[in-house]
Amino acid sequence: MAIKSDKWIRRMAESDAMIEPFESEQVRYVDGQRVISFGTSSYGYDVRCADEFKVFTNIHSATVDPKNFDENSFVDIKSDVCIIPPNSFALARTVEYFRIPRNVLTVCLGKSTYARCGIIVNVTPLEPEWEGHVTLEFSNTTNLPAKIYANEGVAQMLFFESDEVCETSYKDRGGKYQGQTGVTLPKT
Repeated sequence: MAIKSDKWIRRMAESDAMIEPFESEQVRYVDGQRVISFGTSSYGYDVRCADEFKVFTNIHSATVDPKNFDENSFVDIKSDVCIIPPNSFALARTVEYFRIPRNVLTVCLGKSTYARCGIIVNVTPLEPEWEGHVTLEFSNTTNLPAKIYANEGVAQMLFFESDEVCETSYKDRGGKYQGQTGVTLPKT
């Protein structure tokens, strides 16, 4: 298994629609304003988060249970920025829609710009033949409010291509998050 370069990412995005929308270079300025970078990097792709957020709240004193998740534990926000309360978390989704090839495993990692502010992006895999918008999890580890910017870089995807195709893909298993398009809550 080998990590893939910017040249491979461009080819797969253009020929197989692996990433849509796709930025073939790293973008650092939008309309003359500096942004947290997104687009193709040397060995990965920096994704943006959309302007849809679900911010965790403890207003109902619910127990966080992945088998019986209470949607009332979140406040929905649609905005260019999201303020995450101290020691809390928020969910968002990528702007980009992914179609992962059958012989590729993709890993999502946080960007250092946010990590240096105490904002952690959950490390998560995108399995072979997974498709959809990625639901991102942001943890604010500080005792201060933290800000996430929509339509700017928030995480990096790394692509690992195997020299053989997997026997059973995420699509073959009928994965529960296949084809997700919005911020998706836990499912069992």
